[in-house]
Amino acid sequence: MNVTPSVVAGLAPHGCLRAAINLGNPILAGRDEHSGEPMGVSVDLAGLLAQRLGVPLRLVVVEAAGKSVEIVTQEEADVGFFAIDPLRGQEIAFTAPYVLIEGCYLVREHSPIRTQDDVDRDGHVVMVGQGSAYDLHLTRELRHARIRRSPTSPMVVDTFLAERADVAAGVKQQLEADARRIGGMRLLDGRFMLIRQAMGLPRRRGPEAAASLARFVESAKASGFVADALARHGIRGASVAPCG
Repeated sequence: MNVTPSVVAGLAPHGCLRAAINLGNPILAGRDEHSGEPMGVSVDLAGLLAQRLGVPLRLVVVEAAGKSVEIVTQEEADVGFFAIDPLRGQEIAFTAPYVLIEGCYLVREHSPIRTQDDVDRDGHVVMVGQGSAYDLHLTRELRHARIRRSPTSPMVVDTFLAERADVAAGVKQQLEADARRIGGMRLLDGRFMLIRQAMGLPRRRGPEAAASLARFVESAKASGFVADALARHGIRGASVAPCG
């Protein structure tokens, strides 16, 4: 990453790097159980980028993906960590992905829904996290099932139970954790989407800033930084995206 004054101005125009951290995706970020401070792969990447730019880091912490998209689009944050989606891409310039995550379905143990193909049927209700990548994806893809939305991704399974929906959709690791916590649930085999997690910045920052951020992500993958961060935070089931 060639750090020039124009690159710093494009990525951190306020003299610090304001990074949007979404706590709604436990693969990428959460809170330290002792200090309560944000921690995770996205926090580590934000810290490394600030270090490379030679500026202080300021975390802008939100609870849902939709809010993260909103504050980056409105330039209340300089960079964020998102699943790549064409709708979001209208206002946000994405890097290549740095982590790949599976989007899966969860049902009750005795549900008649047995396979992925059983989900999109008339009368079925699928619960998703408002504004999440899989909300956007399933809104485009489902033709027969109805979609309902919980306020955040971590609330999907509890809302699914409270509203008696037929299917909960979400990040595989979050669904697995909720299934262990509640019991009487099972994941359907396979995945309905591969979630490509990337960094992004407002398109208005221009091509030089976008290219510099893209090079930063590639270097973080190639150096082993992303893999080390996943291991350090005990993240399983997510993989480092291929370089290039």
